[in-house]
Amino acid sequence: MFFIMKFAVTKNIIVTAIFSTFFIAGCLVLFALAKTWNKTEIEFRIHINKQLVRESTFGESPTFAIWLEEPETGSTQTIFVTNRAGLGDWEGKTSVPVALPKWFEVNKSEQQSRNMLKNKISERLTITGATPKPGYFSTRVRVTPGSMWNCWIEVNLAGDFNEKFKEYDEEAKTSDEYKTGQPALLYKAIIKAEEGNRVVPDIAGMCILDPEKGVTIQPLTGITNATRIFDEIIIAVARPKPRIVE
Repeated sequence: MFFIMKFAVTKNIIVTAIFSTFFIAGCLVLFALAKTWNKTEIEFRIHINKQLVRESTFGESPTFAIWLEEPETGSTQTIFVTNRAGLGDWEGKTSVPVALPKWFEVNKSEQQSRNMLKNKISERLTITGATPKPGYFSTRVRVTPGSMWNCWIEVNLAGDFNEKFKEYDEEAKTSDEYKTGQPALLYKAIIKAEEGNRVVPDIAGMCILDPEKGVTIQPLTGITNATRIFDEIIIAVARPKPRIVE
């Protein structure tokens, strides 16, 4: 009888422990899901063309930056920038202003104004990261539901020289000082932060740094394969991924 009672007690303890475990797990799942209610994120999904990277002189992944702009005020915030541009790590060069000329201008303005749109963009999700390897890359930023945004992406693949943008121009006797090759391309899309919205950005032009005029966005002239550095770009609005801890 004693052993039967002991077995019954042990069985009850095990059943209670299992039930408690499932109950706690369920509560944690519900808690994580609840934290995503009435919240939206803009996700940038990009595919970096491996073949073009291999064909470039240096064989290194492109330098690029992503930022959001509020249409009404023109205020911006950088969402992602590769380390080389973000930290100024140019391997012996103090700076390479022609790598991402438009973003450098945007970043300078952000640093001066300190207006980071904190009321509409989650600062915790802004990233300066290692240059992604060829293949798929994605990053997200949380924004106010229903808000409108201009989405900007600027990209440059160092060493992607062609007939127009040569490493050394024999006729003009000039060389590409920074080895940037074809100029940085600028992409733009407009999106409303409503779950399910998706857009594919268009090329706004190529970014040229003029000593007198500053950065100008010009029509594509002499550009060949630079338009395929990113052979897939999708900007989508989605609910944040459920997380127990942010």
